[in-house]
Amino acid sequence: MGSSEERVVAVIMVGGPTKGTRFRPLSLNVPKPLFPLAGQPMVHHPISACRNIPNLVQIYLIGFYEEREFALYVSSISHELRVPVRYLREDKPHGSAGGLYSFRDHIMEESPSHIVLLNCDVCCSFPLEAMLGAHKSYGGIGTILVIKVSAESASQFGELVADLETKELLHYTEKPETFVSNLINCGVYIFTPEIFSAIEDVFKQRKERANLRRVSSFEALLSATKALPADFVRLDQDILSPLAGKKQLYTFETLDFWEQIKTPGMSLRCSGLYLSQYRHTSPQLLASGDGTKKATITGDVYIHPSAKVHPSAKIGPNVSISANARIGAGVRLISCIILDDVEIMENAVVIHSIVGWKSTIGKWSRVQGEGDYNAKLGITILGEAVDVEDEVVVINSVVLPNKTLTVSVQEEIIL
Repeated sequence: MGSSEERVVAVIMVGGPTKGTRFRPLSLNVPKPLFPLAGQPMVHHPISACRNIPNLVQIYLIGFYEEREFALYVSSISHELRVPVRYLREDKPHGSAGGLYSFRDHIMEESPSHIVLLNCDVCCSFPLEAMLGAHKSYGGIGTILVIKVSAESASQFGELVADLETKELLHYTEKPETFVSNLINCGVYIFTPEIFSAIEDVFKQRKERANLRRVSSFEALLSATKALPADFVRLDQDILSPLAGKKQLYTFETLDFWEQIKTPGMSLRCSGLYLSQYRHTSPQLLASGDGTKKATITGDVYIHPSAKVHPSAKIGPNVSISANARIGAGVRLISCIILDDVEIMENAVVIHSIVGWKSTIGKWSRVQGEGDYNAKLGITILGEAVDVEDEVVVINSVVLPNKTLTVSVQEEIIL
């Protein structure tokens, strides 16, 4: 296919409110895909990566959040990137493949030669241009981004086996009980439109099985109701596994960073990964300062232009400061996300923490986590409008919105 005929549509799956429960209390205020990492909404990072794909004609966000929650962002990002971005709302969860299929008419409007499919809660460098080139050389209907991880952590993801030379996907299993491979699925794909035929085949097979099933008892009826809905199709178990070993799916390995953003702790780690990536992709977004006219900056730091930071503060590494935040004299910030309208007063310290919108940290106070991004209380999280009074210490704790802390706490969840 010549380049003049090539048209690429990107689809980013953003999930919905029932999918963001592990992200609380932060998802109480904002849809998880719009939570800022390195100063930009989570979904902004895969969208920015898609912009670099040659012949990109459209980006769709698919999820089951209310449309009004994405309207403002979609409008602004379309104008900023000069690429059409549109949000499509599912009436209910259809699964990763079912959701894609339910909007096939929209996706095929532009007659794309390739469809890029990404999960919003994936953090990586998104090597989409190189991946697309590999996909064309393979000649299959789909290519999966993969990465090698430790054998201990592999079972948390979809494990796969690929031919070392041809890169063909030979075997795929989702979260196996026994070790299969240290090569895992990154949740980033490139497909040809033939993927819709593969999904349709799953629908047909289910319908045929349903027609053959004879309900002879209440127990049989009950077991049938527990089965997945006919229109719920999972990309991994229902599409990837059956097509493995049939010369239709191939793999593209990334040697760069990759993480899943399932919890607030991982969002803090991923914010740091994106900040470090800015050095190569967007150095103008990183702050600098030596403590004379501007605060002392160490490592990778993002400061929103509207934030006010005292020159005697010391910021970094891995710090993101959002709009209208006020950072006082002598403040020390390390590995933290400071959200909109936060005030941190003189000589306070914040380490391995996320400070929620409109919160206040008093003078000489300390808000700190131990920095274990996977542990339940590995970082400290302050929800919206939390007031930490002067000289109060908050260690490894989660504080829900609209609370005032007058005494120090450690390893507590303040409801």
